[in-house]
Amino acid sequence: MTEPMNQQVRLKATPDGIPSADHFVVAETALVPPSDGEVLCKNLYLSLDPYMRSQIAGRHMSGSIAPGDVLKGETVSEVLESKHPDFKPGDRILVPGGWQTYSTLTPIVDPLRPDGARMLDARITPPSLALGVLGMPGLTAYAGLKHLGEPKEGDVVVVSAASGAVGSMVGQYAKSLGCTVIGIAGSADKCQWLTQTAGFDGCINYKQELVADGIDRLCPNGVDIYFDNVGGETLDAAAWRLAVGGRVILCGLISQVNSGEPITGPNPAAFIRARATVRGLVVYDFWDQMDDMIGTFVELIAAGKMHFLEDVSTGIEAAPEAFARLMNGKNFGKTIIKLA
Repeated sequence: MTEPMNQQVRLKATPDGIPSADHFVVAETALVPPSDGEVLCKNLYLSLDPYMRSQIAGRHMSGSIAPGDVLKGETVSEVLESKHPDFKPGDRILVPGGWQTYSTLTPIVDPLRPDGARMLDARITPPSLALGVLGMPGLTAYAGLKHLGEPKEGDVVVVSAASGAVGSMVGQYAKSLGCTVIGIAGSADKCQWLTQTAGFDGCINYKQELVADGIDRLCPNGVDIYFDNVGGETLDAAAWRLAVGGRVILCGLISQVNSGEPITGPNPAAFIRARATVRGLVVYDFWDQMDDMIGTFVELIAAGKMHFLEDVSTGIEAAPEAFARLMNGKNFGKTIIKLA
């Protein structure tokens, strides 16, 4: 019987600007059997996330990617062969398996390490949710809003990139806490899903009106919490419309992630005027709250108070094009590659 081959996506060339599928190449290599302390996994689902663009640019705290390297990424995987005492064949685990169909690695058994291996929580079904609403994006939304935004019932919450894996969870979690929620998204379909399915109170289509005009229209008394996934002009527009005592959570930089040049930020006078609190969010600081987030969000999903979208492509060869769509803002929901 022919031994299966490992298919990998490697960086072909570092993009200057928005990546395209041509910046990546799919290669085949033999499987690597595990040594002592290692496991051989079959990767089932791969998560694609905006932070990977910063890895490719060499600007992310989790490491960099150079031409010739296999792209990094979290996977839901099945253990095929184990020489590690904590894992056995058949276990389904979350590991940094990367953009490949198989991975041989030394699992880090530490629940407080973002790069640690952990068993797939039995409450998570389908398993792909462990990479989205019930994984790192969900924890980003949960911890950022709860601990940095400190929401109160009646607060007006505005979230950018609102139809994405993080933004959509921020808004729905805020709604469950009694807040008024306004999203910012880039298409009529996305705005319709946010208001009609996800329960947002309003949505600004930034391709049809200025964000500043939309906030003035939908938030006449100002913004209590602004959850920023974008930066740039969107952050500036929200900053000038903060209510007194407003809170800003700085989470993402979509507006500049494809650019090598830093983008000028908002005038500090906007924050001074509002006596605002501005806090940067790094989800790794809250990794110990993963179980709390899963419990909270599972209950909201079961009660019909939290909805999610997955943008699923099949096969490792689909990953470059799916990543290019993500970086162009053409994804709709959490970007997932189904590998097996």
